[in-house]
Amino acid sequence: MIFAGIDIGSLTSKCVIIDENKILAYEISRVTPKIEDVAEMVYRNALMKANLSEKDVKVVIATGYGRNKVKFAKDRVTEITCHALGAKYLIPTTRTVIDIGGQDSKVIAVSNNVESFVMNDKCAAGTGRFLEVMASALGVEVSELGELDKKAEKSVSISSTCTVFAESEVISYLASGEKVENIVAGVHNAIASRIAAMAKRVGVKPDVVLTGGVAKNSGVKRALEKELGLEIKVPEEPQIIGALGAALIAKVRYADSRGKSEG
Repeated sequence: MIFAGIDIGSLTSKCVIIDENKILAYEISRVTPKIEDVAEMVYRNALMKANLSEKDVKVVIATGYGRNKVKFAKDRVTEITCHALGAKYLIPTTRTVIDIGGQDSKVIAVSNNVESFVMNDKCAAGTGRFLEVMASALGVEVSELGELDKKAEKSVSISSTCTVFAESEVISYLASGEKVENIVAGVHNAIASRIAAMAKRVGVKPDVVLTGGVAKNSGVKRALEKELGLEIKVPEEPQIIGALGAALIAKVRYADSRGKSEG
């Protein structure tokens, strides 16, 4: 049996194809304004990687910001539930999920189910967008930030929680001759401080799992570990966790429907 999960986020779209035992394939693609086309494309590309066709898939579940645009999905599920399920599937000892996406961040307390969560979706601070703005101000690529952080001799203070004002602070540091590496460390610490404050509101229990595109930034991971005082685990591909959770829900929905029809 084959199942699919599609996660349409603010910056990237993800699709995961699973069977009853494992992940068969996944695809990650940049989101464009034509969300319906993006959903179709990411789905087809994932199927191609798995050497499957649409008729092989029993159920498709969509999640993320653009989930309502995935017209071929059987149902749509909140990303909170999907991230919790996806993280628990890959790392069964997960008790706290920290997901830092393109334009929001969320902390989820998990046991067998979602216990509680807190979400920042009103402000870019503490998100991937915040890092993009800061990287642009520094004249570097977002992908370089983690390595630059390793070379920092110190961390400067980024006091503003507003992205616009924080960008002004970064530009001021550059103008005063501060090293880019030290500013990058300051940016990462600013994100970690904001996320840690969110995490403490739901209660942080190990194991803590970091998901979303920002999880690929080793500097953010190190800053968060220092702020929280514990080790953080990162899945091999942290961007697909929501889509994986959606695929797992698709598998459950199919099993439930079979049970009802046989009953």
